[in-house]
This record gives sequence, C-alpha cells and structure tokens, in this order.
Amino acid sequence: MAESNPRYRTLLILGAPGSGKGTQGKVLGSIPRFHHLACGDVFRSLDTRTPLGQKFVQYSSRGELVPDDVTVQLWRANINQRVDGHLFKPEIDFLVLDGIPRNIDQAKFMEEDIEVLKVFHLSCPDRTELARRLRKRALKDNRFDDANESVIQQRFATYEAETKPILEYYKGDRIKEIDASQPPAKVLYDILEGVMTLQAWRDIEQMKI
Repeated sequence: MAESNPRYRTLLILGAPGSGKGTQGKVLGSIPRFHHLACGDVFRSLDTRTPLGQKFVQYSSRGELVPDDVTVQLWRANINQRVDGHLFKPEIDFLVLDGIPRNIDQAKFMEEDIEVLKVFHLSCPDRTELARRLRKRALKDNRFDDANESVIQQRFATYEAETKPILEYYKGDRIKEIDASQPPAKVLYDILEGVMTLQAWRDIEQMKI
C-alpha cells in the first residue's frame, strides 16, 4: 500500500477551457522529474468492478455529476496505484495536475494528499481566441457537440463559477500568471522558469538520482 505521507510535491495547471492545460501537462509529464495526471485519466482508467468504481457508475449512469468526495477518492486510488507501480516516484518527482482539483471543495479534500508548491494560471482574457481553439480541437477529435457555441459558453461559465475561485484559495506567491495566448513553447518555458525558482526543485536536483 502506498504511504499516505508526506504529501506529494504538486504543481497545478489552471486555466479556462482552451487555455492549453492538457497540452502543457502532457509535455511536462514527458520530462524526467515530472509526473502528469489529468482528471480525465482518473476516470478513463477506472475499474468499474471495484466498490469505488461501482459508486462512480451509480452516478454516471444516471447522468449525475460525481460528488467531490467520491472524485477525490477515485483520484487517490489512482495515484496510489501509480506509486505502488513505481510509475510515480514521490521522492524525486513533481506531481503535475490538471483538471483536478476542479473546485475549492476538492482542493480542501486533497489537502492531506498534496502540497501545492505552485499554481500556473494559463490566462487568456480573449474568450474569442479560446472558443476558436475549442472549435478547432472539437473538429479534430470528431467531437462535434463540443464545437457548439452554447456548449462552449457553458464551459466558460462553469469555469468562472467553480474552478477559477481556486486561485483565491491558493493565493499569494504560489500563483504564477502565464499568458496562454503565447506559442506553446513559450508557455512551457515560463512554467519551467517558475519551477526552477522552487527550493524543492533545487533539493531534488542536488540528489542527482
């Protein structure tokens, strides 16, 4: 069983739909010392034969949102599996999260698991540009419903009401604002620049593992 302490050194990537969270998370996850876990990965890898998986099915089969405490339980089971399988090595890896925590309640539930060292806010006030990106992605992935303007606007509204307040929860020096309208390589550069200012990064580098 994975150890419950100490808390995982964590970097959060936060931003509105279309800001590039998933792209940056995946790229970071391909670099040594970073382990990326998106909320979608948790649900996609779910074993519905387990009691926890059955609990998820109860809600999803009715078209209901999975409660925050159940979502965090699913995430916790997934990250424990990754530690047990040596995919995520907490002693030398940063955990990179996107899509979770999705709101302040989830952030509170996860306090016992994660030590959030930095929150990278991919900011793009130009919602027209974000909507363009979402339509382009939807067409590329053949998810035509996601290209619907009302769906896009609803996703923006949900983000503003539920997810963006996380910035206030983690307020202070932990927040690093990044211009998400920049080319992806420049966004990544800004993220890495923020990581390298962390004492935890210097500690890991000194281990030379």
